[in-house]
Amino acid sequence: MYKYEIIIYWSETDNAYIAEIPELAGCMADGKTYAKALQNAEIVASEWIETARSLGRGIPIPRGKLIYA
Repeated sequence: MYKYEIIIYWSETDNAYIAEIPELAGCMADGKTYAKALQNAEIVASEWIETARSLGRGIPIPRGKLIYA
């Protein structure tokens, strides 16, 4: 698996955990459990990268933990 930061939080609106991968624009997943959200995020990240490659787009190099202001 790629080493991108994944942020997971509970969404009352969606009644599910949301997993976002900030370094991959628009890449996010959900799940009824924390573990399922993480598992789905890993699948979606792989698909995001596969799609970017097939379209000849750049793939960000994982930077690890991001710093927020």
